[in-house]
Amino acid sequence: MDSISKEKSQLQFDRKTFDNDLLLSLYLKMLKPRLIEEKMLILLRQGKISKWFSGIGQEAIATGVTAALEQDEYILPMHRNLGVFTGRDIPLYRLFAQWQGKSSGFTKGRDRSFHFGSQEYKIIGMISHLGPQMGVACGIALGNLLKNNNKVTAVFTGEGGTSEGDFHEALNVASVWNLPVLFCIENNGYGLSTPTSEQYNCDHLAERGKGYGLESYILDGNNILEVYGKVNELAKSIRENPRPILLEFKTFRMRGHEEASGTKYVPDELMEHWKLKDPIENYKRYLFDHGVFSQIEEQQHKSIIKNEIDDHWERANEEALVTVELNQEIDDVYAKYHFQKTDEIKESNEIRLIDAISDGLQEAMKRYDELVIMGQDIAEYGGVFKITEGFVEAFGKQRVRNTPICESVIVSTGYGLSINNHKAVVEMQFADFVSSGFNPIVNLLAKSHYRWGQSSDVVIRMPCGAGVGAGPFHSQTNEAWFTKVPGLKVVYPAFPYDAKGLLITAIEDNNPVLFFEHKALYRSIRQEVPSGYYNLPFGKAALLKEGKDVTIISYGAGIHWALDVLKTNKEVSADVIDLRTLQPLDAETIYSSVKKTGKAIILQEDTLFGGIASEISSGIMENCFEYLDAPVKRVASIETPIPFDTNLENQYLSKNRFEQELLDLLAY
Repeated sequence: MDSISKEKSQLQFDRKTFDNDLLLSLYLKMLKPRLIEEKMLILLRQGKISKWFSGIGQEAIATGVTAALEQDEYILPMHRNLGVFTGRDIPLYRLFAQWQGKSSGFTKGRDRSFHFGSQEYKIIGMISHLGPQMGVACGIALGNLLKNNNKVTAVFTGEGGTSEGDFHEALNVASVWNLPVLFCIENNGYGLSTPTSEQYNCDHLAERGKGYGLESYILDGNNILEVYGKVNELAKSIRENPRPILLEFKTFRMRGHEEASGTKYVPDELMEHWKLKDPIENYKRYLFDHGVFSQIEEQQHKSIIKNEIDDHWERANEEALVTVELNQEIDDVYAKYHFQKTDEIKESNEIRLIDAISDGLQEAMKRYDELVIMGQDIAEYGGVFKITEGFVEAFGKQRVRNTPICESVIVSTGYGLSINNHKAVVEMQFADFVSSGFNPIVNLLAKSHYRWGQSSDVVIRMPCGAGVGAGPFHSQTNEAWFTKVPGLKVVYPAFPYDAKGLLITAIEDNNPVLFFEHKALYRSIRQEVPSGYYNLPFGKAALLKEGKDVTIISYGAGIHWALDVLKTNKEVSADVIDLRTLQPLDAETIYSSVKKTGKAIILQEDTLFGGIASEISSGIMENCFEYLDAPVKRVASIETPIPFDTNLENQYLSKNRFEQELLDLLAY
């Protein structure tokens, strides 16, 4: 590259009407994270912290944005935004303890670095998968919009993160819903070692805002007065006129992606160019030149900050390591939820499964004003299965929200609503489509409470299952994807009564719940269901029939298949257990029955390998082995995707093999 003169590299500051106190405050807010970093880099070399992501050279962005926002406005920073945390005056010893994995940090040693949040300081920390962070900001902003509280949410990403689908989904949702969000891109030249020339092919990332109908601006990310001035102006404007805005901050990463990476891939001349644009050194010279403070005063301020850092480091360093407590680790996976039974009223109606689910949603919407339901075509159209038909007229479009086709960011938006004290129900149009939202479910919702104590008050409705000729893309029953993930609850009712009561419980519960609804049962199963509001506990299976010869265990459509077989084999005396919830699982009812009958058969619609039947079978073998008179039998669908043709689908489903497998087990 051509030689760049020092004169061209220096920053030009415009103080506008800012008084000296503000000018000095902005400098000290930048200086503190710089001095902390310098100490952390020394400690990293000494092995006293495990990893460090440097923001040296980028301090003006985090500092300026944080200073422009009000203390009760949420910020979602990245791992180079130390200035956000210090700008919110988090006690330094707590930050240091977090980086050392100690108890006075924010994650009880369960996560490190900046992967934490704090409701106290209205900071939602770095999500390693990057993209979901943008959706979380949308959810928080939607909560603010619903509250009409005139608050702004700011979320950070790097230029590398703008290539992720969630970034584009979030911009689109924010634009369509007019959400009060500042999307802040720190364009610092490299995604780890990959330069921007290999990451995108437009001149400026801010240009991407045009395609989504967003205002966008390009700012010098090293100029603290430009950053603070413009963000302050835009934040005031958004509070009065809620809308999303995209900001691209041009800056540079002066150190490696993390310290172990180094910067050998950066041309020396480029590094020298950006050294001349150091945000702190340039601004300090400006303050000296304009008499805001003297060099002696600057040294005094620096000494005070260094003493604060040293004192807090000593306090954190003296703290004992985290005490290992097994029960606490397990207990913290889920947020505390105390089920309180709401008894049903005597009045009832015979309704279909689909009606029971609709009733349950309506009852919850009436009880919880803060409940928002989101999904594709769920508003005026009523959803593809018409479960939410009439909901817009009853509850309004603010709470019954059509979404663009973007499962991933809508799940993250649900999490953001939960952070902002709302409840969310997200409808997957078909359970198969949840794969597009898999990441935020298993890496964000499921881990949130364990990581930093934040509940995920989100229910994901999952229309699932075969039997309707829908083929490979619309027929899966994929519950096993989620029963493996600590932090999620999985519900799978087979009857209208259970569906309504369990759905209401799922919405009451402040943990993330996957709620499976079998499409083939929607209009084929009817039952007397109480009117009004009632709930049913999770983790309690239903014993539908009692017998002495065998225990039949199933859920969803499988329960009906099993009952049909027993109708034509009246000589079979069986306990029939409808699991109802798969996580938590009612193992006690299963084991008690198996110890009585001595034989067990588990029927699932899912394919065999890795399914819930395998887990139940293992549990029976470990806990009931001495009571068994035959091997535990699993019956499942064949190991292929689900075909469309009726004959092929019949061959696929476990339904058609269950009777013979049951008779073979009884004859063992």
